[in-house]
Amino acid sequence: MKDYHSDISGFYDLSVKERQKIICEMVELSEEEKLILKNFGYHTPEQMDLYVENVIGSYQLPLGIACNFKINGKDYLIPMVTEEPSVIAAASKAAKIARKHGGFSCDPVKSVMIGQIQVMNIKSLEFYDQLFERRNEIIKIANEQDPVLKELGGGAFDVRIREIMTNRGNMIIIHLLVNVIDAMGANVVNTMAEAVAPFIEEISGGKVLLKIVSNLALERLARAKATFDKDLLGGEKIVDNILYAYEFALADPFRATTHNKGIMNGISALALATGNDTRAIEAGAHAYASLRDYYKPLTSFKKDKEGNLVGKIEVPLPMGIIGGMTKTHPMARIALKILRVKSAEELSQVAAALGLAQNVAALRALSDEGIQSGHMKLHRRKVKLD
Repeated sequence: MKDYHSDISGFYDLSVKERQKIICEMVELSEEEKLILKNFGYHTPEQMDLYVENVIGSYQLPLGIACNFKINGKDYLIPMVTEEPSVIAAASKAAKIARKHGGFSCDPVKSVMIGQIQVMNIKSLEFYDQLFERRNEIIKIANEQDPVLKELGGGAFDVRIREIMTNRGNMIIIHLLVNVIDAMGANVVNTMAEAVAPFIEEISGGKVLLKIVSNLALERLARAKATFDKDLLGGEKIVDNILYAYEFALADPFRATTHNKGIMNGISALALATGNDTRAIEAGAHAYASLRDYYKPLTSFKKDKEGNLVGKIEVPLPMGIIGGMTKTHPMARIALKILRVKSAEELSQVAAALGLAQNVAALRALSDEGIQSGHMKLHRRKVKLD
């Protein structure tokens, strides 16, 4: 492959076809590769160009369905976009095991996001009193940015304040709490945070710098619980092995990281299928796992009196069913139609149950034949089919 220069003047302003032509020539793509690059699937090049900058093609991943899920008494087929073999089959198997004892039960999930406003160079501690006295004015300014959200029962509703110590001096961080209802909420929260910044500068006498949503959505925790039948899991020995594996993760952050990665195999696959922000969800989940002393598992396990495995998960899940890619991407719309969810809360409950199922499936495999053995079984089946 010949060398090339990455400084392409005016690349952003070119059409998709013009960008493709330049890249094809620069890296000497074959005719077959050119045809692949020009295949936009169910999008037109013009539609794809609206999503991100400098578009030259479309990248597709498999969309599969996890079966057997019963969550809060309702059956679900769960769409998952992933490149990893055995993930969907494993989640489906764990969900079937959970069905014997009623499936998954999930707590209500709030749709509250936090906007952070960073205030520096505060000249007087009287700012705390002024903030408390004028908090309703801050909320009013925030809600003026999205009156429709307010009419629907959402909007900004609280202001909190915290002081942090940094290497560049103390800073005041204001948290603006916003009920975003069925949206993920980043855009509306960012807009509100930016709108209230001048008023906060006025009453504080300080300087506002960052005005942005936090992806650590502590007000948006999703919790799910299920009982996994010991006999369907493979017997009491497998249950005990899973508990040993859990204790390993609970005590060791190296293992806990991989433990939680298995959880996110399910949650991220559902988030991607429904057009949600996988990076925000993953960042929030891993941050939440780090809040207590050191990095810990997002799930917990114990045995009930019959010897069955009882699993729980608690994870922040800022997910939406309106706005962004969930609205504009045709496959995301199809995925949501398959799910039959009516709210962001319901989607988060499904995601939490899926994450728990995925974790149990991984721990069961590790406690028995091993993860790689399961992957290779699928690989051998695919090779045989080919």
